Amino acid sequence: MQINQFAATAPVPVRHIWHPDDGFRKTIILNKTVAAATGDYLVFTDGDCVPHPQFIADHAALAENGFWVQGRRCFVREKFVPEFTAAIMPAFNWMLTGKITGAAKGVRWPFPIIRRDRKQRGIIGCNMAFWRDDLVAVNGFDEDYTGWGTGEDSDVATRVYHLGRQRKFIYGRAITFHLNHPQAPRGHHSASLARLAETIARKKIRCEHGLNRHL
Repeated sequence: MQINQFAATAPVPVRHIWHPDDGFRKTIILNKTVAAATGDYLVFTDGDCVPHPQFIADHAALAENGFWVQGRRCFVREKFVPEFTAAIMPAFNWMLTGKITGAAKGVRWPFPIIRRDRKQRGIIGCNMAFWRDDLVAVNGFDEDYTGWGTGEDSDVATRVYHLGRQRKFIYGRAITFHLNHPQAPRGHHSASLARLAETIARKKIRCEHGLNRHL
């Protein structure tokens, strides 16, 4: 389905923010999106993920001043991705037959398990939510991160920690299903980890090249 088709039938307003495909520039497009957003609370996922039907409702219920929220993900094995659709959530037999890994993270439990902390472990960009004012205060995502998949999500979360906020680390709610795919090159990995280590060591709150470029 094309974006314009989806927008025509969606029960909520849809605004498509985009830029040309010129390699991995996730931090830039996220900042453009944050700049365009009008809501007070922003929920993030990735294009290779399918959210549970109650994903947004769960995040809305978990929102709390002074916290950002980190949800979890389970993984649909790459060879089974063509069988997976947003309209049909995987039944228990998907888990029993090994089509999904991390299956416990794909179950919406009768009640959530919530841990409040300021840890690095478990930060993932495909399932997180922040108050917009907090993202503005830290200048959004650091656009000096380049290359796929390392550091940029941990960096923004760390700077929100330094702002004085805690994380609500959630199991059993706000679930998303990651559609496995081949990994992109990670030649930038060492440089990204060094940048993140600097953010942690200096207790940096604002990045230099970030959201203010788009506001």
